[in-house]
Amino acid sequence: MTTRPAAPVVLDDVAKAIIEQLQEDGRRPYATIGKAVGLSEAAVRQRVQRLQDAGVIQVVAVTDPMQVGFRRQAMIGVRADGDLTTLAESLAAVPEVDYVVVTAGSFDVLVEVVCEDDEHLLRVLNESVRTLPGVRESETFVYLRLHKQLYNWGTR
Repeated sequence: MTTRPAAPVVLDDVAKAIIEQLQEDGRRPYATIGKAVGLSEAAVRQRVQRLQDAGVIQVVAVTDPMQVGFRRQAMIGVRADGDLTTLAESLAAVPEVDYVVVTAGSFDVLVEVVCEDDEHLLRVLNESVRTLPGVRESETFVYLRLHKQLYNWGTR
């Protein structure tokens, strides 16, 4: 999901309450959300659609990669030369990549990958990451066990 909307979206208290309802349960019926936030089912449906269209939210099923056949996850720290935006967009186009962020610090870009196994990870590193123009060096942090991954941080 690209998080650069054309114009900043201003969220009112009702929109924030809808988001928090969906963060608790992405399958919660619009009628139930409506009761919690004081809107009709139709109004909630329209609000959710506008939030999705604006790129503020996406409602998806989040899986445990290990349980659906992806036994190797890793974070790759990339040190780069040149335009970081172009590099980040190139990395985001790699199918195994699920997260890309331009950072400040010892790495210019952090990239999370989800792979089937170590051989798959090695192919991604050698063929899809290290070969991109602008990649000077990379360091791979292989995940041994996931202890926490939540998406319910609410709104401000």
